[in-house]
Amino acid sequence: MIRIEDEAPADVGAREALLDRAFGPARFRKTSERIREGRLAADGLSLVARDGARLVGTVRLWHVAAGDAGAALLLGPLAVDETLRGEGLGGRLMRRVLNRAASLGHRAVLLVGDAPYYARFGFAAEAAAGLAMPGPFERHRLLGLDLSPGALGRAAGLVLPTGAPTPAETLVPAADAAALPALAKRAALP
Repeated sequence: MIRIEDEAPADVGAREALLDRAFGPARFRKTSERIREGRLAADGLSLVARDGARLVGTVRLWHVAAGDAGAALLLGPLAVDETLRGEGLGGRLMRRVLNRAASLGHRAVLLVGDAPYYARFGFAAEAAAGLAMPGPFERHRLLGLDLSPGALGRAAGLVLPTGAPTPAETLVPAADAAALPALAKRAALP
C-alpha cells in the first residue's frame, strides 16, 4: 500500500534519484529550478509517496513573490516513479499538497507544466497571464491557481524567490547581486 507523508531529511538522496530518473540532467537548466536553487522548500509542503520503504513520488512547494500579487507558492517538481505512472499517485500528491497549502493559509500556487494535466486541479494559464519568469520559459506552460478567490487577480510582474536560503548557501552570491536588476529588466513582460 502506498502512503503519502511528509518528506524527511533522510529522503533527500532517494528524492533526488527519483527526480534524476524522471527529468534527467536538463532539469537543472530550467528557470523554475533557478528560482528554487539555494532556497528551503515551504514548511510542511514537501511530501513523498512510499511503497513500503521505497520512495516512489515527490512534490514540493516553494515561497515566491507573484509580481504585484505578492506572496504565492511555486510547485515543483512533481514526480512519480515510472512503474506507477498512470495509477493516480501524482493526483493524490497534488490534492494533498494543495489542500495542505490552503489549510496553512497560502493564497495562490504557480507552476510551469502541462496545462491538460494540471487543469484538473484548477490551474490555468489565464491566472498567470500577466506574470513572467526571470529567465527563459514557455508562456503557455506558466499556470496559476487561486487558493483564495482572486488571489492572483490581475497579477503582473516577475515571479521571484522569497523563501529562506538554505543554511549553506544563498540564491545569488553577493558578487552577482548587482546583476538582479538587469535580469529582471530582460525578463520584463512584452
